[in-house]
Amino acid sequence: MGRGKLRIHLGAAPGVGKTYAMLSEAHRRVERGTDCVVAFVEHHGRPRTEALLHGLERIPPRELEHRGRVLPEMDLDAVLARRPQVALVDELAHTNVPGSRNAKRWQDVEELLAAGIDVLSTVNIQHFESLGDVVESITGVRERETVPDEVVRRADQIELVDMAPEALRRRMAHGNVYQPDKVDAALSNYFRLGNLTALRELALLWVADRVDAHLQRYRSEHEVSAIWGSRERIVVGLTGGPEGRTLIRRAARLAEKGAGGEVLAVYIARGDGLTAASPKELVEQRALVEDLGGTFHHVVGDDVPAALLAFARGVNATQIVLGSSRRKTWQYVFGPGVGATVARDSGPDLDVHIVTHEAIAKGRGLPVARGARLGRSRTVAGWAVGVAGPVLLAVLISAVNPGFANDMLLFLALTVAAALLGGLWPALGSAVVGSLLLNYFYTPPLHTWTVSDPKNLVAIVVFVAVGVAVASVVDLAARRTHQAARLRAESEILSYLAGNVLRGETGLEDLLERVRETFGMESAALLERAADVAPWTCAGRAGRGRPVERPEDADVDVPAGDHMALALTGRVLPAEDRRVLAAFAAQAAVVLDHRRLREEADRARALAEGNRIRTALLAAVSHDLRTPLAGIKAAVSSLRSEDVDWSPEDTAELLASIEEGADRLDHLVGNLLDMSRLHTGTVTPLIREIDVDEVVPMALGGVPEDSVALDVPETLPMVAADAGLLERAMANVVENAVKYSPPGVPVLVAASAHADRVEVRVVDRGPGVPDEAKGRIFEPFQRHGDAPRGAGVGLGLAVARGFAEAMGGTLDAEDTPGGGLTMTLTLRAAAAECPEPVPAAEPERQPS
Repeated sequence: MGRGKLRIHLGAAPGVGKTYAMLSEAHRRVERGTDCVVAFVEHHGRPRTEALLHGLERIPPRELEHRGRVLPEMDLDAVLARRPQVALVDELAHTNVPGSRNAKRWQDVEELLAAGIDVLSTVNIQHFESLGDVVESITGVRERETVPDEVVRRADQIELVDMAPEALRRRMAHGNVYQPDKVDAALSNYFRLGNLTALRELALLWVADRVDAHLQRYRSEHEVSAIWGSRERIVVGLTGGPEGRTLIRRAARLAEKGAGGEVLAVYIARGDGLTAASPKELVEQRALVEDLGGTFHHVVGDDVPAALLAFARGVNATQIVLGSSRRKTWQYVFGPGVGATVARDSGPDLDVHIVTHEAIAKGRGLPVARGARLGRSRTVAGWAVGVAGPVLLAVLISAVNPGFANDMLLFLALTVAAALLGGLWPALGSAVVGSLLLNYFYTPPLHTWTVSDPKNLVAIVVFVAVGVAVASVVDLAARRTHQAARLRAESEILSYLAGNVLRGETGLEDLLERVRETFGMESAALLERAADVAPWTCAGRAGRGRPVERPEDADVDVPAGDHMALALTGRVLPAEDRRVLAAFAAQAAVVLDHRRLREEADRARALAEGNRIRTALLAAVSHDLRTPLAGIKAAVSSLRSEDVDWSPEDTAELLASIEEGADRLDHLVGNLLDMSRLHTGTVTPLIREIDVDEVVPMALGGVPEDSVALDVPETLPMVAADAGLLERAMANVVENAVKYSPPGVPVLVAASAHADRVEVRVVDRGPGVPDEAKGRIFEPFQRHGDAPRGAGVGLGLAVARGFAEAMGGTLDAEDTPGGGLTMTLTLRAAAAECPEPVPAAEPERQPS
């Protein structure tokens, strides 16, 4: 029995039609004879969605009791017993009712897939675990119901159900998504046009990245080297010359003309010593390409055209941008140059743009690629001159002037020429052939291979020795040139790498990708272990090659420090490359240490912030503590004075003053302690079911009786909250509203239920708060406007919001229609299936 297949309908927000699309797909499969059942689908009262459920077999849900309510949940055992071909399971990120077999619905789906059942499901982009911070920055609400990205990535099919934000808002306004009484709140909160647009972009980009990854994997598995122009990828070949900036800008303009265009700038570090790249230019060009949204790549390759084409085909590029050659006209005798070679070998699927610039013909550009040391062409020329040259010279001398006296000097000149062109072996060949010809044609006895005169024998030996000596010098010079060029290329790479690390611009995965790319490997991984006998673990990995669990399993492994190794797969590297690889390994270990040090620094920073806030608390309250203490002391001193006979009225007034000062001190010290607890993360709320209509009246004890109008219905659902924290939060919010409300105008405290939330709104008719200051009023030590020093230290609203968030709720400020400020405290209804917050006006089980 094989594993089932998972198909996910992905949407940007509730209401785009995910469930509708899933049910439509189920009807299509039923018409083809597929056994489909509805394991769990909620239509949320939408007529069109509910109509699609007709005609489909439905597995009755399992009913579970939770907090006094009976809630439906998918009956996993019944679905497994029924064993359909396809099961429909809505809302993949849903949190199951406590008491279920699994905590999350995606875990139920995993069991169905393991049993060989295909599953159709739905999910919204805001439920992806990796996008939690991004979604929170967009909507202002942290999504608690999440699904691991890997679960979605493993899906066999992902269908994007898309809808324009304007169209979705029209659906909302027409009542096709939520009930009419919830539409206004939804449109003004979660379903704002900006929120929907940003979430839609997230969904589109996520799907596009997944499609691109699938395409790259398919090309790798099927060894496809041809260019598939699914999207414009433009490779810019840089030489380190001044024309690079022009090429990058031209490539960026080309990329803008196509949807999803991407620019990749690449510099090929050559090993033949003929490249004169300016490190300063490369740094500036790298910064420019990154500012324009592209990426910079540094690759080693002796054959520049071949390396450039291999890189372009490896990234599935569609275009290459090169600059016109900077070589002088006479330099073209060495070959057509990189641009012409790339254009010739690019093939029909890769366009090559040769861009003109101001540096044309003003300096040597990239010459034709050569082999190691002297190159193939010089070696062939050396053998031709060294072997064929003596034969032709002998024929020429015999035909023109058989008695020519300087024949040995001519043969020696050919041997020297062969040495200069081809090095040692062509020179040796030339010396052997020339000496034989000299012996046969010009050394008595003629036309024999014997030598009768010892002087002639010495001359032949000297002849061979001179050829070998000249060839050795040429070969040594070529070897030194090659070594110097390689060292220069290595130093350029290391300089570039060290600069990135020192600037903190390279993460571990980016560095490993750079290693893999530089050496042309399939994968690169940094492995570490706690001790010599401990198992290896992977600290970071890049590439798509086979996973490596031990350094011994890799094609190349280099120690990177104590109990740490850099492992690469793809091919065996020569020994001369391991020196640079060892430097990369050391840098990788440094980057990993830096990352862990940053994490420790973040933890230390949090502790320091706690200390700072406590210091600031003590510094800020000096006056506010002294004022009530001075009042209490003055009143007590007056009562204890024996010189004055206080009347009962005066005594009562002094006692009231003492009580008022003590209350102020109690309130101030309470806020100080609460703020300290919030900043040190020691607030641990005791969440339980409570009635709002019981807690809110208790929070009004610190304000005059006629200053607040209460409208809290007894029919409100119970909320999941901490009674003490809720009372403190409400007390601070109400006291703040009363403080700024005009005399004689009571503050309205009203509560209402919306979907699975309960909102408590504190409405005042005071001066209000400008939009730019609404966020600052919740920060510690902030008093809006010209509030006097004795009005408090500005902690009330900060503490209130901290308590609200600790209970899984929110506290937001908005304008009161007609003037004033409205504070909205939103709490999760206890009847909801998960006591965690979700976006405002969005139901827990987000429908399609």
